[in-house]
Amino acid sequence: MSSTGQVESASSGEPSRLWRFSMYTRRHLFHVIFFLTVILLFEISTGGIRLWHFPFEDIEPIQQYGWPLTVVLYLFRLLSVLPLPLCVCHALGLIFFETFPFRSALRGSQLLAPFVTVRIVTRGDYPGLVRNNVERNLKLCLDEGLDKFMIEVVTDKPVALRQHSRVREVVVPRSYKTKSGAMFKARALQYCLEDDVNILNDDEWIVHLDEETLLTPGAIRGILNFIMDGKDPIGQGLITYANEQVINWVTTLADSFRVGADMGMVRFQFRVFRRALFLFKGSFVICQAGVERRVGFDNGVEGSIAEDTYFAMQALTQGYTFGWVEGEMWEKSPFSLWDFLQQRKRWMQGIYLVVHDNRLAFRSRACLALALYSWLTLPLTTSNVILSVLFPIPVGQCIDFICGFVGAVNFYLYIFGAMKSFSLRRLGTIRFVLCVLGAIATIPIVVVCENVAVVWGLFGDKRRFYVVNKAMRPEHVV
Repeated sequence: MSSTGQVESASSGEPSRLWRFSMYTRRHLFHVIFFLTVILLFEISTGGIRLWHFPFEDIEPIQQYGWPLTVVLYLFRLLSVLPLPLCVCHALGLIFFETFPFRSALRGSQLLAPFVTVRIVTRGDYPGLVRNNVERNLKLCLDEGLDKFMIEVVTDKPVALRQHSRVREVVVPRSYKTKSGAMFKARALQYCLEDDVNILNDDEWIVHLDEETLLTPGAIRGILNFIMDGKDPIGQGLITYANEQVINWVTTLADSFRVGADMGMVRFQFRVFRRALFLFKGSFVICQAGVERRVGFDNGVEGSIAEDTYFAMQALTQGYTFGWVEGEMWEKSPFSLWDFLQQRKRWMQGIYLVVHDNRLAFRSRACLALALYSWLTLPLTTSNVILSVLFPIPVGQCIDFICGFVGAVNFYLYIFGAMKSFSLRRLGTIRFVLCVLGAIATIPIVVVCENVAVVWGLFGDKRRFYVVNKAMRPEHVV
């Protein structure tokens, strides 16, 4: 009787499962059609696809503007081509890989999975935040049936975690110094790898989170599947920023771009090349403990501002491969535009130090250098929006097509990031559409912040580590 009932239940549930699967597939197809439509409209409007005659085609720039200005105008326009490889990876990742995947199932028994340590590194400035998130992540891991795991908090200041058999608090002594003089988060991460501190075997795994990062059931399944697949020793997954409470709508909507970039270029580089070519974040990172110890974080000041990126380049130099982890984790966007600006400045400065560190093999940092200089030339390339109106020049249909494509892809990353971050079912159609339009509306603000960050970062002190404010303010529920 019971076995028959189970069969009937499974059979009756199969159409529902297939319908949900087809729903996710339809969402991906809609996104692809929408994406291609955006590209087409950009190409038509910018002259990449010419359906009519454009007045700038008849301009003789040298006669009209003179040699010096003509050279500057063409240089600025050609710099717009620099991000093309990144945009191609974005487009291929968004088109050829499922963007709204059906919830993945665990592809093996948890009993066969190795021990996993969830490692959170903090300065200890927000102990309440750390304690709350440790409790939430601990409860979720237990609820999901995770057996062989531990949550480890590495902090400069004690945060008074509740005593629990699965929670470990590691306080980095003030006297601790690495051999190369690593600083900030890199120093704390290296301390964990010291022989008298580390308690992990080489075949066990570490999941790196920031102090505000929250696990989800999908992320736990993705982590276990990644580990049990055993293809790559290092992995990274998606982070979204619009979950639960939104503290600052402008920065949260602006971070839609980061969500789109994760699902586009970042996922593409890991799935196709198995390399951290253009970008690597420091949160939702999985690494085998033995690999992390061999690569290490003791990389001097140059590896202390963007320690995550330096680690990835060092691992790449040593021949380790990378993979994409299914599922998503939750974080909060900066609570103010000032923190948003400071965050971008620190990232740019840290990556600048990594790219220009000759201790790393050039082949490992070549693509990262391309991404960096696409960023550094942003003040010049964004000026084309004004210069192309005031001083139009013919550059050829091929260059116009590339510029239109680059603009369309970057524009669409905001749209897709918002569609991925906000729930249509939870918000309803009107609020969901407003969120997508809001993400588009933040583009001018982001462009200004990014330009200021570039100029400030280039000429400012590149060896300071700004930590954004994480003290919760009055919240607005999405």
